[in-house]
Amino acid sequence: MDITSATVKLLELGRHAGGLRIDSYAVRPLREGAVVERRIRDKSEIVDALQRAVEHAQLRSRRAVVALPNSAAITRVLSFPASLSDDDIEARIQMESDKHIPFPLNEVAFDFQRLGRHPRYDDQQEVMLVACRLQDIDTLTSTLDAVGLEVVAVDVEGFALERVCRALQAPQDEEEEGEESSTALIDIGANLCAFHMLKGGRIVYSRDTLCGGRQLTDAISRHYGMSFDEAGRAKRRGGLPDDYRQAVLLPFIDTLIQHIGRSLQLYYTSAGQQQVRRLILAGGSSALPGFAERLRAQSGLEATLANPFTYMRIDPRLDVGALAADAPAMLTACGLAMRALP
Repeated sequence: MDITSATVKLLELGRHAGGLRIDSYAVRPLREGAVVERRIRDKSEIVDALQRAVEHAQLRSRRAVVALPNSAAITRVLSFPASLSDDDIEARIQMESDKHIPFPLNEVAFDFQRLGRHPRYDDQQEVMLVACRLQDIDTLTSTLDAVGLEVVAVDVEGFALERVCRALQAPQDEEEEGEESSTALIDIGANLCAFHMLKGGRIVYSRDTLCGGRQLTDAISRHYGMSFDEAGRAKRRGGLPDDYRQAVLLPFIDTLIQHIGRSLQLYYTSAGQQQVRRLILAGGSSALPGFAERLRAQSGLEATLANPFTYMRIDPRLDVGALAADAPAMLTACGLAMRALP
C-alpha cells in the first residue's frame, strides 16, 4: 500500500512460473489535505479510500507492506567489530542510542541490517541502522488494520524505490553504466518533484522541489475559471479547450523541465563526480503528453517512462490499459509488494 498526498495505491504481487505476476491493483484519490508531506492528517479519509481500493482489488492475500516517508526515518551506517552477533549489535545500538537517534529510546522503533565487511578495516563490519518514532508506525499499522489488512512490514519509501529499480535494471545496463555515470530517477508527485541519483541500485543523492501535478491542476483552474475539483476531473478525463496545450500544458512542462535542470546542476555542483547517463521518469505527471520528448530535446539525455511491470505477468481479470497508464506512478507500491514476497 502506497499512501501519497493525492492517492492510495494498492498492488498485489505473486510468484508464477518463475517470475512475478500482478494479481490485483487499485488506485483511489484522496481529498485535499488528508495527507500532508506524506503524513496522514485525516485517518478516516484514508481508511475510506483504502476500503474502496481493497473492495475493488478483490485481494488474494491480506498481508500488506506500507512505507514511511524518507523524512520520517533516521538512517545511519555504523561500524562495529566484525565479531559481534545480531544480539550484540542490538545491545550496542540500545546502549549508544543517544549518539544516533535524536529521540528517547522508548519512543522509537528501530531495525538494522548487516552490510558486510568494512571496505577499509577487515576487523570491522558495516551495519545500517533505521529508526523512526513509534507513533508513526502505530498510525500506519492501525490505519491498515481498520480495513482488515495485516501489516507484515513497515518499510521506508527510498528502500522500496531502490528495490524496484534494482529489479528493473538489466545486467547489460549495469555494465554500460560504468564507474563514471549514473541514472537519475525523476519522481513527479502531486506536490513534489523528487530527484534521486541511482548508482549500483542505491540512491546516493536526493533533492525535492515544490513542483507537481497539483500545480498543473491549479493552472487549469485559474485559466478556465474552474473549481479545483472540476479542473482535476478535466485533467484526468480530457475534453479541455483547444488552447489547453499551448496555454497551460506546455508552460507547465517547461517549468517542470527547469526544476529538473536545476536539480541536475546542483547534483553536479555538490556531489556530481559521475555523469548522468539517463533519466527515468516516474510519478503521476511523468506521462504528460510531450513531456518525455521535450525533456530529451532540452537536456540531451535519454529519458524514458518507468514501467515496473514490463516483465511481469498480468492476471487476466485486470484492465491492462488502465494498469499501463498507472505504471509510472506505481514504483513505490511495486517495491513494497516485492518486500513481502518469499
